[in-house]
Amino acid sequence: MRHQAIAVVGGSGFIGSHLVNALVEAGKDVRVATRRRYNARHLTMLPVDIVEADVFDPVALASFVESADAVINLVGTLNGGRGDPYGPGFAKLHVELPTKIVAACEGKGVHRLIHISAIGADPRAPSMYLRSKGDGEKAVHASTSLASTIFRPSVVFGPGDTFLNRFALLEKLFPVIPLAMPDAKFQPVYVGDVSKAIVNVLDLDAATGHTYELGGPTVYTLEQLLAYSGEVLGRHARIVRLPSTFGRLQALSFEMTPGEPMLTRDNLDSMKVDSVLSGPLAPELDIEPASIETIAPLYLGDASQRSRLNQFRASAGR
Repeated sequence: MRHQAIAVVGGSGFIGSHLVNALVEAGKDVRVATRRRYNARHLTMLPVDIVEADVFDPVALASFVESADAVINLVGTLNGGRGDPYGPGFAKLHVELPTKIVAACEGKGVHRLIHISAIGADPRAPSMYLRSKGDGEKAVHASTSLASTIFRPSVVFGPGDTFLNRFALLEKLFPVIPLAMPDAKFQPVYVGDVSKAIVNVLDLDAATGHTYELGGPTVYTLEQLLAYSGEVLGRHARIVRLPSTFGRLQALSFEMTPGEPMLTRDNLDSMKVDSVLSGPLAPELDIEPASIETIAPLYLGDASQRSRLNQFRASAGR
């Protein structure tokens, strides 16, 4: 079945911005929900309908998805506060919002839903992030009328990411970097490949009911990724591997600073689960994942240092 009118929730973020471009290139009619139009200003040059809407308001959400052929939910957070089984931010973004999106789709007769989760999502996982992602998936699966597909990417890299770019900033600014969970494993996937995979199965009936993992060609430890970011910059900060206790103290200290923390104890709990593929990529995704080595040097170079520093300062000051 061909889906032409696509409503994207979370389309102004890192993954969303790349995906919206890919959808436009595929000839789709795209609308993006944003609380403030200013947040999606970088998309205004595209033939995209930007809709100011509070997607947590069921009436506004229903109006946004009305007449859409498919809805894509990209909303997520790494820092949702603390609570049992998870903090209020995780509950709101990862569980309540998918539940409301399902209800809005069912109420307006939308046939197709694509939901972005994460490798390791499980209601019994060791972190609040992964537990809430698991419950969000349950909310999507609960619908019997939607043709839903779930994607579980590993950490996503590419221009504008907050992963390798942050490592590059640390390498640039500090000669010594204390690192918690240095042996945590990731299989980073290029944002362009994530977007391509979503577009490739959007109209594929056989993808209904499937959960697809997404990862790149190589598994790295956290320490290896930090060291590689420095290598690209020609910087070689000394990495100090922190024992578990000191790593949690480091994370706690970051949680107590103003603004969005660089690291939380829940981030460490998430890293107890290897963010790697459990098997080969599904052939119907039709992607040959790009490596960090071919993509990262294009955006981690010295030419973009000032803009990344400004982003880092803005994040620390929020």
